[in-house]
Amino acid sequence: MKVLIFGAGQLARMMYLAGAPLGIDVQAVDVSNEDVVNPVTKDKLPLSLAEALDAADAISVEFEHIPETLLEQARLTGKLLPGKEAILTGADRVREKRLLERLAIPNCAHRIVDNVEQLDQAVDALGDKLILKASRDGYDGYGQWRLAEREDLPALKQTLAALDLKKVPLVVEQMQQFERELSLVGMRSKDGQLKFYPLAENLHHQGQLHVSLAPAPDCSDALTGQAQDIFSRLAEGLDYVGVLAVEFFQVGDQLLVNEIAPRVHNSGHWSMQGADTCQFENHLRAVCGLPLGDTQARGANVMINVIGYDGLDLELLKVPGSHLHWYGKSVRAKRKMAHINLSAGNYKQLGEAMLALADYLPASHFPHVLGEGKKLQAR
Repeated sequence: MKVLIFGAGQLARMMYLAGAPLGIDVQAVDVSNEDVVNPVTKDKLPLSLAEALDAADAISVEFEHIPETLLEQARLTGKLLPGKEAILTGADRVREKRLLERLAIPNCAHRIVDNVEQLDQAVDALGDKLILKASRDGYDGYGQWRLAEREDLPALKQTLAALDLKKVPLVVEQMQQFERELSLVGMRSKDGQLKFYPLAENLHHQGQLHVSLAPAPDCSDALTGQAQDIFSRLAEGLDYVGVLAVEFFQVGDQLLVNEIAPRVHNSGHWSMQGADTCQFENHLRAVCGLPLGDTQARGANVMINVIGYDGLDLELLKVPGSHLHWYGKSVRAKRKMAHINLSAGNYKQLGEAMLALADYLPASHFPHVLGEGKKLQAR
């Protein structure tokens, strides 16, 4: 079988590696120039985009910000999974909010703003502690602004005045006080079967994911059921096929949806060592119409992103349960260069492994590793 992935980054690479044992040939499209490439070597393959679309058994994406003209070409083949509407919804916060409202799924109080003068009304309605998010092309903390008090509003308006808000509106959200951030990575098959990985607890720094812990500690059956119910409603509402990630804020016993990602997700990378079938293989299984694999976690697991840094000491592989996944990118600030998975029999052992791993990491670069390791060690 052949699967064509729009996007040629690390997620396409990991799908290629997961597909090879199944005999699934994964090819990728560099959407910047429409070249069809090998996802690992990045070598250009001797076929056109049209030929690759025709030859593929299934077509999917590794990220949601795909030019709509390319998505339409893929949709016309009848082989694009998940569908175009799901991908566009993940790429546009306004579409996303409208979907959540249509399905009556709880999320942060918000307003849609397409003119800076509407910000006064947003502050009146939501208060003066706000986060403003570009509706498109914002990720890893980019395309976001914060308002801490009303007296800062004139300066913020001046900053935003240069933006074309008619073209890219803002989603203005009430700053939410929450206990923690969680995510649920799951999948839906062509025949509607749903499977879920355990909830993961996510720790961010400067708007970017640094650490995911799975299964997330202290998740009641009710909380897990709430997350799975929300996922199910989203997947059914989008007629979704493939892996989908839903990110939540936990506020007391309630989950508020922060955003959805219609693809394999950073907070599911732990499954490469921590589950019988990783998210990348399960995505390929889903879009190819194959049976879905087991998603139960083996023990306790953590994923640590390596960001903007390429000086890792490979002696870190001495730490029991450690696995390094290097992406082969040139280094630059805030760029995800690799991730490290750690697996252990329980949270205490996982905390001890994190503390041992910290000896090989620049502490200033990974602010959560030491703190979270100490918390887990003390459980």
